[in-house]
Parts: sequence; structure tokens; C-alpha cells
Amino acid sequence: MANPVLPSSGMLSPLGLDSVRLAPGFWGDRAALNRDVTIAHCQEWMEREGWIGNFRGQRPRRGREFSDSEIYKLLEGMAWADHPALPELAETVGRAQEGDGYLNTRWSGNRYTDFEWGHELYCYGHLIQAGVARLRMHGEDRLTEIAVRAADHVCRRFMDTTETCGHPVIEMALVELYRATGAERYLEMARRFVERRGLPALGDIPFGRAYFQDDVPARQAQVFRGHVVRALYLASGVVDVAVETGDQELLKSVEAQWERTLARRTHLTGGMGSRHADESYGEDFELPPDRAYNETCASIASIMLAHRLLLATGDARYADVAERTMYNTLATGVALDGRSFFYANPLHVRVAAEPPQGVNHAAEGSLRSQWFDVSCCPNNIARTLASLGAYVAAADPGGVRIHHHTPAEIRHGDLALRVETGYPWTGGVTVRVLEDGAGTVSLRVPSWASGATLSHGSGPAREVAPGYAAAEGPWKAGDEIRLELPMAPRWTFPDRRVDALRGCAAVERGPIVYCAESVGDEPPLAHLTVRVSSPPAEAAPAQAGPAEDDVDHGPAGGEAVELEVAAVHAAPSGNGWPYGPDPDHATGGTDTALRLVPYHRWGNRGPATMRVWLPIAE
Repeated sequence: MANPVLPSSGMLSPLGLDSVRLAPGFWGDRAALNRDVTIAHCQEWMEREGWIGNFRGQRPRRGREFSDSEIYKLLEGMAWADHPALPELAETVGRAQEGDGYLNTRWSGNRYTDFEWGHELYCYGHLIQAGVARLRMHGEDRLTEIAVRAADHVCRRFMDTTETCGHPVIEMALVELYRATGAERYLEMARRFVERRGLPALGDIPFGRAYFQDDVPARQAQVFRGHVVRALYLASGVVDVAVETGDQELLKSVEAQWERTLARRTHLTGGMGSRHADESYGEDFELPPDRAYNETCASIASIMLAHRLLLATGDARYADVAERTMYNTLATGVALDGRSFFYANPLHVRVAAEPPQGVNHAAEGSLRSQWFDVSCCPNNIARTLASLGAYVAAADPGGVRIHHHTPAEIRHGDLALRVETGYPWTGGVTVRVLEDGAGTVSLRVPSWASGATLSHGSGPAREVAPGYAAAEGPWKAGDEIRLELPMAPRWTFPDRRVDALRGCAAVERGPIVYCAESVGDEPPLAHLTVRVSSPPAEAAPAQAGPAEDDVDHGPAGGEAVELEVAAVHAAPSGNGWPYGPDPDHATGGTDTALRLVPYHRWGNRGPATMRVWLPIAE
């Protein structure tokens, strides 16, 4: 089955790219843009920067010590997209592989001398994931041969040591190779890598061993901590190991860590990461909007983990979090033209900045960049969008569960379905039966969708609670199931323990988080407050010309819905001091209508300031 995650057990069985075909719409359009534009963009930049040339033996070597992994992520994306450039690129990579399976353009001749920062096993992990993708989409070929030889080298070299890598990913890669081939050594190697971490297995560093998740063993940890991508990749591998070995204690440990992290260390967009210095989680409720890091790769890793926990438990809450993260960080990470990217995703940008020309040498930035010194995010986006159809639906013992509402065709057993929807801009989801068949069709009702209704056949619509709403067959071709989700805009308020957000509110509609954006001569956001006494309202369509039009008729799969709220623009206090006896000592103020745009679309009109959390007017 063409699927990046294919567990042998669990409450749900994922449906792969051979069972779910995305159609034009929010995600289908983005997947097509990724296949046609983004993959080629990434390959072009890695040729330009010399990262692919490293495999041809060019000297001096170029790129960071982990740049090999970016070529492997791109190969995975090419595999899922069945991209014609894959064979030639795989052959280029294969020529650099050594006789015993070792493959690394940075450390060849000086192997395994820096487990904390060397990233050798990390690079293998992405190579193996690319090989598994190719095996499941195409069958055995040069890329799968390279990946298997590398995995066998890892097993020979590390099975009986106590060593591991400072950056996890090898764990879930080896488990997936075990699932694809049935070779037990890959699962056992993954299990040992998981059990070694936290003994400790790595040296101490200024950030502390928690940066590597090497401070306590995985099954004893209480919360995700340290470097966010590392933490979430490790947790994904731990879930994979737990599922395949039947280790319920280990699985429950990850579930508990996820619960606490979600409740105390996750931003409204689903993004994770509060500290820039070490790309890490903060302490509980340390969630500053302007210094939020929210790396795009971390969001992708969060989706990967939530999807694994969803398959293992069947709990719709994991799909809720995956959806939030998909619409508000994954979609944000790439521009509407598919050629520039965010590395970090703050929720407040105070100063509009011009886009960097060429390579961005810093992860931070107020506009998307075409490329970075560390370009993990563009290639991660490419492989994720290429495989996104595999996240849409799963099989349960009675039929099909649809996790994510997007236009698609879904086939499983006796069920042949077409999903038609304008989601996330409209709340209607129609599932049309294409052929006679039997089985239950379950549609996810998001946690925010109080008052949703489900109808099918001649029966009346019935209210359905958040979770999965089931419709029972048998089915005739032409039958329809109709889910109606309430899409009224809503105010959202932070937990009072989040110091940085006290006195603020945000706006959501459906799964979309909104933001205020100011471009050019538009009113500044610095002295803005909002009135929350009335709910947000849908804004009239923008009347600007094509160059300034901030209504998206392109890859978003329809016209993006914009909102308006009542706002007050006030001047700063004239007493030269930002504090006083009253809670609001700005001078004067002018009521105005503030236009809000979907957060994932900010930064597409040029240099801008932006904020998600809006100060509440007294």
C-alpha cells in the first residue's frame, strides 16, 4: 500500500495514495502545485548550492553537515509524487555509497566521531524513508537498493553498541522498513535506539541533555521538551516501536506526554516551539506570540505524530490537532506560488521586512524565503504534500473513516466514494456513493463544530457530536451523505496562565486561525485594540486590483473568507511613560473595521506586519 505510515496493528488501518486520490480543492491544489513547482524548485536550489554535487565528489564540500538529508527528503517527495526526475537523482546518490553500505558526503573517512552533532544516522533515516516510499509506490529499484544497503550497514554497526544519534528519525525509518520488508533486524535496531536514549547515550551540551531528549528514558518522560523537531520525531518513532512490539506501557507514555504538551506548550495554530536559541519548547504556558518559533518542520513532525496516535487509538482528537496544524502551519509554510517558504512561524510580526534575496542565512524572517542555509523545511513540505492523500482517511472494522474533509475519491473494499466540499471556506461536506456497496462511512466532526448535522437517504438531518458521525449502508450508486458543519466566526481567549497573551483575543472560523495584516499604507497594528462584544463578521470581498488583491482564487481551492472586527486605533500616551493608574492610557482613538485574513495566507502581498492575538479594548 502506498502509505508513509503502515502499522501492522492499531484501531485504524490507513488508506494510502492508491486508495485516496485528491481532487481539486484546498489540499488537492496544493499537492498539484507541489508536484509541478515546489519539487523542481527544491532540486534546482540544491544543484545551485552544490548539495547534490557533493554526491558527485565535488570539493570543497558545500552545505551543512546534514545537507545530505535534504536530498533524501526530496527523493521521498519525488517517490510519492511519482516524479520523473527520481531515477537520475537516485543514481547520483548511489554512486557515492561505499562498499559496506556507508553513505555520507561529510563524514566519509572520518565516520561516527560526533554522535551529538554529526547527523549520520539522521541522514540514513531520511534515506530509508525515501527508499520505503519508492518501494511502496514503484517496487524495487536503485533507490530501494541504496536504502536497504544503508539500513543493513546501520544494523551491523550499531546493533551491539550503546550509541545513538543526536537527531532522531532513524527509529521510525527502520520500523517502516521492517513493515515493508518483514526483516526483524530493522525493528530490533529501532527498539534498541529508543531504549538507549536517556541512559544517557550522548554527551552533555550547554543546552542540556533535554535538547536531545537524552535526559530521561523515553518511557519515563512526562512532557515533550528540548529541540521540538527532535522531540516529535523521537515520539513518532517510539509510537512505531510500541505498536509493532505490543508495548502498551511505551505507547501510553507518549500519549501522556502528548496530552500535557498539547495543554501547556502548544500555540493556537498547532505550532510548537517557544525559544529561538535552541529551537525548543519553553516551560509550561511559555507561549509568546512574537517570539514563537513554531518551525515548519516541527509542525510537520507534529502532524506525523498525531496521525500515528490516531491510527493506534482511533481517537478523533488526534485528527483535530493534525487538522489545526495542517491548515495553520503546514499551509503557511509555503507561499501561494510554491516557491518560497517560512522556516519559523511567529504569531506577531512587529516590523515589515523586505524578502531576502537569494539564500536566507537566518531562520527568522518576516517574509518567506526562496532558500535557506538550513533548508530542511522546503524539502519537508515537499515530501509531506506529496503524501498528504494518505492522511485523509482510514479503514476500521466496519468501513471507512474520513479524517480530513477535502475533495477526493476514496476506495476501500465495497466502498467507492467521492467527497465534494468547499471546506474550509464552507461547512458542507457531501460524500457521494459511486458504486453499490456495503459498510459504514464515518465523518469526523471537529471539536469546535457544536451543532453539526448529518443526513443521508430520505431520513431527516440529525445533530451529531464532535468525534466521528457514522452513516450505515448498504449503499446504492448515487446515495449521498451530507455533513453540515457550523462555520460562524468565533472569538478565542487564552488560558490566563499564558502571561504573554493576557488581555488578548484571537479569531477563528472553522479550522482556520485568522490574523490582522498591514501592508504598505494600510493602518498600522502597533496601537490597535479590538472590541469583542459582538462576534466577527464575514467581510465584503476586497475590491483591489490584481496586484493588491488579498482574496485567494488560486491554490487555496476557492475564494478565501475574510473577516471583520470592530477595532480602535489609538495614539500612544503622551506622558512619556507606558504605565499608569488606568488600564488603557493611550490618547484618543478612532473606531474602525479591521479586516482579518487567514493566517496561512499572510505575507503573500509583500512586506507586512501581522498579529494573531489582538489586545482587547477596555
